[in-house]
Amino acid sequence: MFLAAAGLVIPLGKRFDLSPVLGFLIVGLAVGPHGLARWADALPWLQPVLVTDVAGVRALAELGVVFLLFMIGLELSLARLWSMRRLVFGFGGLQIVLCGAAIGGVAHAFANPPAAALVLGACLALSSTAVVMQLLTEQGRFGTVVGHGAFAVLLAQDLAVVPILFSVEAMGGDSADVARALGLALGEAILAVVAILGAGRLVLQPLFRFVSAARSPELFMAATLLIVIATAAATHAAGLSAALGAFLAGLLFAETEFRHEIEVDIEPFKGLLLGLFFMSIGMIIDLGAIAADPLWTGLSIVGLIGLKAGLIALLARLFAFTTPQAVELGLLLGQGGEFAFVVLALALNHALLPEPVAQFMLIVVAATMFLTPLVARVARALGRWLEARGAHPGTIELPGDLSEHVVLAGYGRTGALLAALLDRQRIAHVALDLDIKRIADARAAGSPVWHGDASKPAILERLRIDQASALVVTTDDAAAAERIVRAARQRSATLPIVARARDGAHARRLRELGASDVVPEVFEAGLEVGRMALEHAGLPPEAARELIDLARSEHGPGAA
Repeated sequence: MFLAAAGLVIPLGKRFDLSPVLGFLIVGLAVGPHGLARWADALPWLQPVLVTDVAGVRALAELGVVFLLFMIGLELSLARLWSMRRLVFGFGGLQIVLCGAAIGGVAHAFANPPAAALVLGACLALSSTAVVMQLLTEQGRFGTVVGHGAFAVLLAQDLAVVPILFSVEAMGGDSADVARALGLALGEAILAVVAILGAGRLVLQPLFRFVSAARSPELFMAATLLIVIATAAATHAAGLSAALGAFLAGLLFAETEFRHEIEVDIEPFKGLLLGLFFMSIGMIIDLGAIAADPLWTGLSIVGLIGLKAGLIALLARLFAFTTPQAVELGLLLGQGGEFAFVVLALALNHALLPEPVAQFMLIVVAATMFLTPLVARVARALGRWLEARGAHPGTIELPGDLSEHVVLAGYGRTGALLAALLDRQRIAHVALDLDIKRIADARAAGSPVWHGDASKPAILERLRIDQASALVVTTDDAAAAERIVRAARQRSATLPIVARARDGAHARRLRELGASDVVPEVFEAGLEVGRMALEHAGLPPEAARELIDLARSEHGPGAA
């Protein structure tokens, strides 16, 4: 039934511009125990496609979140993670504390005891990593400024799951031992993380070189799945989140030469299991319970999104995000998250929450996740409207923590293609162009493009060129490209500069001005056409590539 739904939802979503996340949520709502399954006895012909065992579905669906966090870790590295530390621990940490305190205060005002208010504040402060990350990926906005900020907050929240779960366990035990139990549990968690990272660095690369030497795709796939599941299981056994273990495994793989092959192998598993996860969330929503008390349920849903969105937007402004970016971030992260289900279930087992309160909040959290794709569209539209009313497109405003980003000088077809590639790899980037209509179209699609001349030192300073990982000059104006390369090299002696050149002579001038790498478009296009012609003429592909590489070395822009 799930595979049939996937075959229906994904094509329809692309046809009608509907988020697959929302499509899977609707299917889960329809086939779950609170949907058509209510009338399963009266409609026996529907029973084969209806689901009543939500717990069984959730057990498998949680693997979707595990694989999602693994893919995120795979596309990062420890160095990139460290470069985001201020946003992760500053912005993200403050968001958890402030939202948790505010939500806990509201819960206490509604006559919940202090322990219950603390649990509700802690778990409802968390947002949905699965929903938000999938939406950002679908929209091609992961590498944008808003995507960068959202990921930092979500990563901080994933790290916070560990102490939150430990705190709930401690509050459910002997109150005199709470501090000692919490300290001991956190110590064990830190040791577990250090052990996984240390053992992984020693074992992972030699193991996969041995597996790769067998030249067996099945064995390579099996070893990859084994490492992901085993690491997740190890962290779960240590009292940590299984998803955090998968994230650590991804970070370890990101440092190896097998990263891209693993990414291709795992992507289908992640996509399908995430679809199953979204369906399981739809199955939790009880429309009957919402209809029985629509006023309080509706107020709670709107109140949770509104309270979190307001606080997150305020914090985002303090961390140098623009007002449109802050508003979009707040609305994007305003929902409850999947870990709230785990925390609420644990609190219920320890009698920290009355069952009616826990069930009500489960429905509220699931409903906010259900509404997130629609809220995200509203947030993007509101962000664009605020941008249009606010600063001139030449006013470049980047968040205070943005670094290790790629700067694109020129946003024509080449620049837009490169931006899409960077976004797919979750690499932050910003772009400049001089065409007002092109900028307006790009910004309407959510791309971080500003009006400005990259040859001006003041503009390069606003783009934080000193902190960038690379500058890519894609403009087709030969003179402008030379001015940009000269200005950037004067600004930074070590910045990698990749430039597009018209021909070999232009390429040599760009190299003399300081470009690190140059791609002459006519020359490279000619070589690619030549390679195809050689293959059609009967040469083996490897031989054709060797001949083209030889021609490139003999006649390329760097040749003597």
